[in-house]
Amino acid sequence: MRSEVVVAFGAAGEFEVTVHGGSLPPADEARRWLDEQFVANDCEPLRPSGKVLTADKVLALAAAVGPSRFSEDTGFRDAFAHAVVAALGKPVVRIDVDAAAVTF
Repeated sequence: MRSEVVVAFGAAGEFEVTVHGGSLPPADEARRWLDEQFVANDCEPLRPSGKVLTADKVLALAAAVGPSRFSEDTGFRDAFAHAVVAALGKPVVRIDVDAAAVTF
């Protein structure tokens, strides 16, 4: 099965990553990777309550690292896409940083 993750930064560009289903990590491992990256990149919770949903974590992480990281670090970009698909369980995910939206 083939999946796709698109990360859009408005005028700064859009990054499309194809993910092949056979290479996905287990969902719990993907969530753990996202948690680690969320903390390592000093991301802030989007909700005033402090509760961080997985989709919120994905959006905050993309915003924190910015388009340059997606452009320059293919290892991170691919790991991010694999983790997003595995953690969210959706075959197509669009992350629009400027609109602060994650759609499936």
